[in-house]
Amino acid sequence: MNAAPGNPPRPDLAAMVVPLGRALTAAEQPVLDTHGLTMWAYAVLSHLDETPLRTQAALAGAIHADKTRIIAVLDDLEARGLLTREPDPADRRARLLSLTPEGRRLRDTVRDGIQQEEAHLLERLPPADRAAFLRSLRTLYEVSRGGTGR
Repeated sequence: MNAAPGNPPRPDLAAMVVPLGRALTAAEQPVLDTHGLTMWAYAVLSHLDETPLRTQAALAGAIHADKTRIIAVLDDLEARGLLTREPDPADRRARLLSLTPEGRRLRDTVRDGIQQEEAHLLERLPPADRAAFLRSLRTLYEVSRGGTGR
């Protein structure tokens, strides 16, 4: 998409999104630190919300983590009583993961804290633009995860 005559060309999407992603990650870190979570631990807690039972390998693939490195994260979350790992009755070598009530509570608390931080950035947009931005971002997120689109 070329710029209209008289308008400067816009930066590429990655040039705009990557710095925004870094700023959002930096804003999330104090919330995670307050609750003793790493970004990977929060990713695990968030993803298990979508699908209560997953094998460790499937979870690692879903959150784009190395399956060998995620074991320490799962060990920590399990030791803290935030998730359980049970043998899969269909394959005793595999472990099914499930959030505990405390894991759900912590995930929800952290998500609320992170979204409060995001609200500080989003409030710079008029309400209609904010709603359109979030709707558009969700659409692009779904497309990037294999949803509809090119």
